Amino acid sequence: MYPIEAVPKHYAWGSRTCLQTMFHLPQQGPQEPRLAEMWFSGHPQSPSPMKLPGGVSSSLLDEIHSNPVAMVGEHASQEFGPVMPYLFKVISAEIPLSLQVHPVDFEARAGYNRENDLGIALDAPERSFKDSLAKNEMLVALEPFTASVGFAPVIEQLRLLRSVNHPIARQMVHALTARTFHVGQPPQEYAASDVMMPMSSITWPDSRRRIFRAFHVAITSPPTDAGSLEQALREACENVPESGRQREALNGAVQAAKAFDTDPSVLCLLMMNPVVLAEGESVYIPAGLPHAYIHGTAAEIMTNSDNVLRAGMTIKHRDISNLLHSLNCQPATPIDPSSSAFAALAIQDLITYRPKISEYMLAYGRVDSASGAWPIAGRLIQRYGELMQKYGPQRLQLPSDGPRVLLCTEGSLQCITAMQRVSLDQGEAVFIPAQDGHIDIGVNPEGHEASHGSYLFASTPF
Repeated sequence: MYPIEAVPKHYAWGSRTCLQTMFHLPQQGPQEPRLAEMWFSGHPQSPSPMKLPGGVSSSLLDEIHSNPVAMVGEHASQEFGPVMPYLFKVISAEIPLSLQVHPVDFEARAGYNRENDLGIALDAPERSFKDSLAKNEMLVALEPFTASVGFAPVIEQLRLLRSVNHPIARQMVHALTARTFHVGQPPQEYAASDVMMPMSSITWPDSRRRIFRAFHVAITSPPTDAGSLEQALREACENVPESGRQREALNGAVQAAKAFDTDPSVLCLLMMNPVVLAEGESVYIPAGLPHAYIHGTAAEIMTNSDNVLRAGMTIKHRDISNLLHSLNCQPATPIDPSSSAFAALAIQDLITYRPKISEYMLAYGRVDSASGAWPIAGRLIQRYGELMQKYGPQRLQLPSDGPRVLLCTEGSLQCITAMQRVSLDQGEAVFIPAQDGHIDIGVNPEGHEASHGSYLFASTPF
């Protein structure tokens, strides 16, 4: 095991307190950049520093390149090459993030090669494709977390947009209701937007084309009068119940409009599924799915990619044409990777999250010298009671192969292998190479918080 440090990332939407507290960093003043993300990374642009025996400094990327089988394992090396298959982060959003999409695989490859040919530097602000990989990501809430993910049913989109007294909302309603009566002949006013549809749109039903047009209206409209969007959204809130999906969607849009008071793209949030997560709950976001994180602190794990295509709600580069080429316009319920019988189970003091991909899984656990159920695991066990009854008591072990990262999020704990015993306090982490084999995580009797500890465990799947 090797001590590993997180790479800090400062963005305008970050927090001044949450990550600083978890990682025991100095609190930031009002003029300092906000701390938004902490990366445990083997990504070429931001590899995590590591400490080797004897106090030698290195990086996770260099160590994997020098001995891939020992570090990531034979199976992962054969499947992914001498690289870290995933990127693991802890993020904290105080204001909404950008409205964004991650490119699908062939668009990522094409975009990366195209920008290389144009000579755009990898760290240039106008660069959209930092690598050639599709980014499929999963988020696990560490506190109450809100987001907008994927498109809601059209009937819900129309109900919300019609409740907002704003001209752009009315244009979006028109786009959602203007039907195509002849194949290949869209309504004349949408001919320009239709040419930006992805190649897959040739098989789309008309309803999906209308979603694309309404989304296009919002992200390409010129800036509005300052405050007009927030006012219209607040007035709409007065006419919906105080709880439920309508209010959750409007609340997210109000927060976005408060932060981006002239940006019409905030109205896209009324087309999307509102997601409200309690601690321990999760959502999976495959490439192509539009999303925006609104508020909260969470663990995030994804394929080893930093590709982001932004459409609005940001001061960063917007790449609307490439975003639209990857946009998934199919309405669907957000994917919860903790709800599948074969993907995840909450067992005693350990919850695992495993989407149906081969690059990563995540575990959120607790060690405790006292008896008593962990409230988070207990809540999920109650939520999936039928699943637990069907599969009975389980003994779940963490993966004993592949590249693994263990982060102590609260208290103190010990990680034990056949050859080594490492103690971790809150904010400390280790990289556990494949060659270390089986591990046990338990209470640290000598820690500052000896009675308990919580942790995040990132790895490749079993």
